[in-house]
Amino acid sequence: MDGAQLHETASRTAMGLPAVFETEPFGEGAVVYKVVDKMFVMTSELRGVPIVNLKCAPPHGAALVRDHTEITPGWHMNKRHWITLAPGDGIDETLVEDLVANAYDLVVAGLPRAKRPLDPTRGGDRAGG
Repeated sequence: MDGAQLHETASRTAMGLPAVFETEPFGEGAVVYKVVDKMFVMTSELRGVPIVNLKCAPPHGAALVRDHTEITPGWHMNKRHWITLAPGDGIDETLVEDLVANAYDLVVAGLPRAKRPLDPTRGGDRAGG
């Protein structure tokens, strides 16, 4: 997957989730996706290369870093709870979609139940819970 596809897939997937909005709190070129004011994905560039930072459970993140050369500990983030995706042959659309959805679910699960967005695809249940 190339860098443009990486950013497009992450953005499309994030914006398709309930109650997500995008913002640029770190300036132009670093797009942050939040749910209930909690960041779960950021698209940006590192030395001219498009990257995506994602929240990730520590054991899952460690396995992804071990198994994919395109996945590293989170750039400018908590390296235990965030990973960074770079373009490359080991990254495909399904992986990016799954990791974005997983990042969203992690953040939503950590929200107080009353603040969790409703997800109509889950029969009216709260997302992530």
